[in-house]
Parts: sequence; C-alpha cells; structure tokens
Amino acid sequence: MASALFSAPTFQGLRPVKPTDSSPRGLAAAPSRVGVPARRGSRAGCRAELSAPLVISLSTGLSLFLGRFVFFNFQRENVAKQGLPKQNGVSHFEAGDTRAQEFVGLLKSNDPVGFNIVDVLAWGSIGHIVAYYILATSSNGYDPKFFG
Repeated sequence: MASALFSAPTFQGLRPVKPTDSSPRGLAAAPSRVGVPARRGSRAGCRAELSAPLVISLSTGLSLFLGRFVFFNFQRENVAKQGLPKQNGVSHFEAGDTRAQEFVGLLKSNDPVGFNIVDVLAWGSIGHIVAYYILATSSNGYDPKFFG
C-alpha cells in the first residue's frame, strides 16, 4: 500500500497533477527547445536584483542617522507634551502603583543628546522594514521609479 502512495507524484511544482493528464506518471511533457542553445551555469530560482545585505545595512544606517540627527528633538518634544499617563489627575506611581515607575538605567546612555537603546531598537526596526519593502518590491517586478 505504501508503494502505491509514493509511486506517482501528486504535485508538479505548486500545481496539483490531474489524474487525467496523458503523460506517463501524470507529469506534463517538457516543451522541446529546438534550435535554442543550452545555457551553462544558470541556476533556477528567484533572485533579488539588489544586494540584500547592502540594502539592509544602508537602510538601517540611514534610519538611525535620521532618528538621531533629524527627528530626535521632535520626538522628545511630543513625548514631553503628552506627559506621563494619569488616573484621577495623578500619575500611576503617585496613585500607589510602585511598578509604574520607569527603570532609569534603561534610558541612560553616554550619547550627548540622550539617544538610548530604546531609540536604537525603534529606529533600527524602521530601517529594516523599509529595507525589506525595497527588496520585496524590487524582486517581484514592481518598479516605483524612486530615482527616475
């Protein structure tokens, strides 16, 4: 019984093979390429036109640069405007929740303006998202014409 299950493939690539296919073992015959020279050294598969490590590194570096030197003051001003979350007019810590106090050591850094590990992780993830968007859209044929 096991030999009957594994004797004929049920899929060819991602397309299911129909039992009504006329070729042997249910596979479609390969089209003949008369007069076309065989290419040597070609590999089948999908490949991005851009170098993935280069795109990810440049996008993440640009994002970190923008976060540190361009948007840092804007971000800090908006966070200061919002203030701490409040309940009944007082902060959660003042209302008695001792676990609501921020861990100060996490937000300390040796950076002159205070760019800390939370900022690095946030802006780095934005850079990665942009890089993967660029790689995904360039490899599927979409051409947004950024520079043209």
